[in-house]
Amino acid sequence: MAKQSALLNSECPVARTLEAIGERWCLMIVREAFDNVRRFSEFQKNLGLAKNILAARLKLLVELGVFDLRPASDGSAYSEYALTERGRGLFPIIVAMRQWGEQNMFTAGEVHSVLIDNQSKLPLQPLAVVSASGEPLGAEDCHRIRVTKEG
Repeated sequence: MAKQSALLNSECPVARTLEAIGERWCLMIVREAFDNVRRFSEFQKNLGLAKNILAARLKLLVELGVFDLRPASDGSAYSEYALTERGRGLFPIIVAMRQWGEQNMFTAGEVHSVLIDNQSKLPLQPLAVVSASGEPLGAEDCHRIRVTKEG
């Protein structure tokens, strides 16, 4: 997983994010974690991913602060991968990708999964980009500026 220094040093947050976690297996591992998968063996079983690739991606995600590696919650000798606050911050990205896929990647009558709100038991409303005052925004309503991160 050689990193392109141009992307790692880019002023564009999208480029940096893609370089860090944009590889498909990283995102699939994070998706599994949102479905309460915690152990290496569960990730491997669910994804069908070679152990060496899974180990490398999990190591990267721990280094990026997406996961913490912790002792298993059941007291066994195993370890678990727990999403950090940074990792949980990826939830809207996963939902946006899921919703785009639901809308665009399936044909009529094709079976697919849908994310359901635990409380209402209904599918989530589509994610929307809104202004500071709550008005819906499209790409034509926004532009980029350069800023310096504080803190």
